[in-house]
Amino acid sequence: MGKPILCLDFDGVIHNYASGWKGAAVIPDPPVDGAIAFMLGALRHFDVVVLSSRSNQAGGIAAMQRWMREHAGAAWYETPDGPGLESLRFVTDKPPALLTIDDRAMTFDGT
Repeated sequence: MGKPILCLDFDGVIHNYASGWKGAAVIPDPPVDGAIAFMLGALRHFDVVVLSSRSNQAGGIAAMQRWMREHAGAAWYETPDGPGLESLRFVTDKPPALLTIDDRAMTFDGT
């Protein structure tokens, strides 16, 4: 059995999204502070999956992958210390994740 899935929303969780929506393939802002380090740590314990409203739009996944590689620097590559961000999976459908992190979500508690 593989690692449990951690699903991360892209805009507002990874990309700081200060400029708002500019199109699926336009990603103008830097990462959220700490996002790169968080993902590197998470990859040691989870199959980290990135899902976004961009994912199903033309050029969206390619743009997120390009953005990630540009902002990851050396963190893109695997090292003896662990996997690099090249191990992230970009998907078009919500996976059966153990945990999903989204800046616009609220947990339903029955009330």
